[in-house]
Amino acid sequence: MREEIREAVTVLANRYVMKWKSGGGRIVGYPCSYMPVEVIAAAGMLPFRLRAMEVVSTSIGSSYYGPVVCSFPKCILQIAGERKYAFLDGAVVCNGCDTMRRLDDCWRKANDDMPGILPSYFAHFAVPHKVTDYSVKWFAGEIRKLIDSLEKHFSVTVSDDKLKMAIAEYNRSRTLLGDLDAMRSGPDAFLSGTDAMAIFIAGTAMPAADFNALLEDVLGGLKKKKDALPGRRLLLVGSVIDDIDLFKTIEEAGAVIVADTVCFGSKDRTDLVREDGDPVAALAERYLGSVKCPRMFGDYKRRFAFLKELAEKTGAEGVILQNIRFCDLHGSENGIFERDLEAAGIPCLRMEREYGPLGDEGRVRMRIDALLERIGAGGGGSRRALSADRSR
Repeated sequence: MREEIREAVTVLANRYVMKWKSGGGRIVGYPCSYMPVEVIAAAGMLPFRLRAMEVVSTSIGSSYYGPVVCSFPKCILQIAGERKYAFLDGAVVCNGCDTMRRLDDCWRKANDDMPGILPSYFAHFAVPHKVTDYSVKWFAGEIRKLIDSLEKHFSVTVSDDKLKMAIAEYNRSRTLLGDLDAMRSGPDAFLSGTDAMAIFIAGTAMPAADFNALLEDVLGGLKKKKDALPGRRLLLVGSVIDDIDLFKTIEEAGAVIVADTVCFGSKDRTDLVREDGDPVAALAERYLGSVKCPRMFGDYKRRFAFLKELAEKTGAEGVILQNIRFCDLHGSENGIFERDLEAAGIPCLRMEREYGPLGDEGRVRMRIDALLERIGAGGGGSRRALSADRSR
């Protein structure tokens, strides 16, 4: 793994962030895949996906959230309270889930007690829970409100031309990431899921132009590789993951993660935004309609069809359904996924975990070993053999 990528994955204030700041650039953080990053980029600022991998305690986060809460937004608040987001000039919180929505009021309340931990620009961005003609239209209105808010606070202009330029730059990233994804999901996968995920995460923590240049260089080197990686082909599903140690633990057990549907992964990083017509309408259509998340009401059939097709397309021999503890959305849907995938003859492992560095690596490794043994017992990973074995 290249040093620039490793640093972007493991350090919040990485070299790209600091170079941007030293050049007088401004940075706006966001915590969710439904945030149209092109709007921030068109305003001349760096979109930075909020992460909390440097967290070692949740003493601050738990003070405002309480104990029975998903640990991802709690850890983001912890990092904010420790003033590790001091490089941010702004932050935009959206209602990805109820716990993420509460980051808005919890962060504001924490700032009352610890003045200065809130960026000077702090906004809430509302996202509908349905994909309909009227919800897409309403969402476009929210994007325009966000543009107006950024323009007013930072004294910038976000024109349609600037939006179209940003869309083109990020579409280039998505196209390159699609090429990258194919290298780990093809019949002879030669890119590990760990390395692929590291690259996906790095793209959320640096300017799009720098990321595209880095990605083109990386892809050039990868195309020279020919040897397929050994191991059972697995699909990873569920809650947000920005810690590549989980990927590493799975693959060191004898697997290859050939695809994923997790936030920070390929799920929301490859669908393009159309580049014709009204750029705001195009952003609304893409961000509301393409990101497949259990927060969206009445959309389970589409999400399951996407997941089943992905498993079949990549030749996944098993599926890991993971969720952060107390993540109601993914925790609930994973149970239904497990039922329907197993009925289709696809072996599944469902497990809970905490956000951040793996403190229970041994338990996770034991569960992975059990899944791999089960796949092997099914006739060399054959779903047909596994289904026949169950019918006896």
